[in-house]
Amino acid sequence: MRASIPLGAIFDLNGPAEYVSWHFIQISVPNLVVIALMIVVFVAALLIPFPKREREP
Repeated sequence: MRASIPLGAIFDLNGPAEYVSWHFIQISVPNLVVIALMIVVFVAALLIPFPKREREP
């Protein structure tokens, strides 16, 4: 069985995060990416139709 590679080994997590500032809002780039991905998944869940079951007569 293949061992999975932890993401911490791919990305350097030892340094401080970079921040994005808009007036009074200050958020780190990794948190901004997570929030953006959550919004994308939420919108996709709203737009993708549910599978429809065939009705038997």
